[in-house]
Amino acid sequence: MYSETDLEAAVAAGVITPAAAEAFRNHVAAGRATPTVDEESFRLLTGFNDIFVSIALVLLLVALGWIGGERSAALAGALVAGASWGLAEYFTRRRRMALPSILLLLSFTGGVAATMIGALVDMQADFGDRTSALFLAGIGVITAAAAWGHWLRFRVPITVAAGAVSLVGVVVALALAINQNLVDHVTWLVLAGGVATFAFAMWWDMSDRTRQTRRSDVAFWLHLAAAPMIAHPIFHALGVLDGTIGTAQAAIVIALYIVFAMISLTVDRRALLVSSLAYVLYAMSALFEKFGAVSMSVALTGLVIGSALLTLSAFWHTARRLMVNTLPGDLRAKLPVLDRPAISA
Repeated sequence: MYSETDLEAAVAAGVITPAAAEAFRNHVAAGRATPTVDEESFRLLTGFNDIFVSIALVLLLVALGWIGGERSAALAGALVAGASWGLAEYFTRRRRMALPSILLLLSFTGGVAATMIGALVDMQADFGDRTSALFLAGIGVITAAAAWGHWLRFRVPITVAAGAVSLVGVVVALALAINQNLVDHVTWLVLAGGVATFAFAMWWDMSDRTRQTRRSDVAFWLHLAAAPMIAHPIFHALGVLDGTIGTAQAAIVIALYIVFAMISLTVDRRALLVSSLAYVLYAMSALFEKFGAVSMSVALTGLVIGSALLTLSAFWHTARRLMVNTLPGDLRAKLPVLDRPAISA
């Protein structure tokens, strides 16, 4: 299994020509009976060896954290972060293994943050709420800087999303440090961060409308990070998971899911649909129960939502074309292209 990153590297190394790479992309698109731009491809596995190596990495990193934690919490994070960077030099920079690279990036940034948090824990100091918020902001800044350094060295697409999430945490922490009364409005701060991350993802998407470079992979992970930060605060504000849900609430949830589907079609990304799926399943099940189908509510919900999503997937390109063609021309010019026709032999 080869990714766009592999094709780019092959072209850069002179192994294949740009024309041959483009012909290969179009051949794959024609064989799958779907435009490549609608595939939303990203590389997770290059083979079963990715899984094998990932299991070994998890075992090793957990062991290092455990051993370091016996001495101090800060040492545990430092060992994990240091080992993750060193292992990335081989498995990411040289072997270019997909899943291990993702795990090593997450363990590196997590280790950096855990080192600083562990140092605060080891100090056993009783900080006030404002001071704690400032410390958290500082941890977020340093973690984002570490993610940036990792990106400059290894260029793992998920790195930019990890840095973006860290910066959202910084903004939230600084807001709480400035005004502690905002603690009751954290979900709205997270929503604002999610919208900003979504806009950043669209910036990356607009720079690669045909989705043929690593920039598209970066946008994919940014969309994946933004989606829960957008969906969860909105549905939390509606009280969807408070224990009871009324007919009006359920109708609003379903209407919002339709709006999310329209946005997903427009930008050709499915992350919003996945992040909000649990909420619409819960709302639909509650509706069936209110209409008397108590024992079959879960089954009926799965039948309706599953059928709808499969239908949307099967006709994704057609639905997206209808959606995008209703938009103004200047906006269409910034969205991922609707089609990239195959090159005739």
